[in-house]
Formats: sequence, C-alpha cells, structure tokens
Amino acid sequence: MDFKKFLPWIIAAVLIIGIYSWVKGINNTAVTLNQTVEQSWGDVQTAYQRRNDLIGNLVNTVKGAADFEKSTLTAVIEARAKATSTTIDPTNITPEKLAEFNKAQSGVSSSLSRLLVTVEQYPDLKANQNFLKLQDELASTENQILTARTRFNEAVKPYNSHIKTFPNSLFAGIFGFKEKAYFNAVEGADKPVEVKF
Repeated sequence: MDFKKFLPWIIAAVLIIGIYSWVKGINNTAVTLNQTVEQSWGDVQTAYQRRNDLIGNLVNTVKGAADFEKSTLTAVIEARAKATSTTIDPTNITPEKLAEFNKAQSGVSSSLSRLLVTVEQYPDLKANQNFLKLQDELASTENQILTARTRFNEAVKPYNSHIKTFPNSLFAGIFGFKEKAYFNAVEGADKPVEVKF
C-alpha cells in the first residue's frame, strides 16, 4: 500500500475537520455568551417589573391621603405607563434602544424621588405602616435593579469581547452576532433631583 498516495487526502481531511471544529467553537461560544446576556436582560426586566408592581401599590396607598398633591401622583402614574410601554428585544439590544429604555426608567426614578420627598410634608402618610413597608420594598428593589444592571454589563463584556476579537470577528457577522450595548448612566444622573413645593 502506497501511503504517500493518500497523504494529501489525509492532510486535507485533518484541515477540514480542524477548521470546522474551530469555526464551530467560535459559534457555540458566542451562542452560550449570548444566552447569558439574554438571561441577564431577563433579570433586569424582572427587577424593573417588581418596581412597577410596587408603584401601583404605593400610588394607591398615597391616594388615601385626601389632600395629597394630585400632580405628583399623576407624574408617577404617567412615568410608570411610559416605562412599561418601552420594551427591548433581548436579541437586538442596540445602544439606541437601551438609551430609550434607560430614559423611560429614569423618568420613573425621577418621579418616584419627587413623590417620596413630597411625602415629607404629610406626617400621617409618613407614619402609615403600609407606606413605610412599600418605601422599604422600593429601596430594596432599586438595589436589585442596580445589581441586575451591573450583572447585565458583566455578561455583555465577554460576549462583545468574543465577537469583536480577531479572527472571531470574521465569523460573528456571518453567524448573525452583533455587539450588545452596555447600561450607562442616564444623562443628568449626576445631578440631584430638583423638587419644588
């Protein structure tokens, strides 16, 4: 048997199997990292949903204070409605869509801050046990949101690194993998919320 005759075929087969395994590894790693990003995004949405659910209870509790400022409550209700209508497809988290989502959620945070500061003028409401419990739950939820957003960014980093490094970047576009956006601070987040009475 002439081994030299089959040597080119053996080399070609080894090369094809090697290239296939390498490309498959790039794709499968990107799929796994993408799933981690999508799971983290689900955690972010769950934390925001919890906040939105608590806001409904908070608003109903505050409504019980008959002389409470209706404009403050209306602002919270409208911000919540806008935030719940802004959604993002986890497979297409672009910087623009994330900025839009962030802006809507920022409106909720801002109106909630104004509501909680305004409550200081209402001693009966401030002492209401239901209100105090909801206020504590909201504070806890804000911490959960911060944690979920941080974990989301931590999941995005290895995914983006994987699909942007050479030679993976050559195949990422072919397989449909696009760069994901990070959560950044909302414009003006460095300034305190201004509350006017």
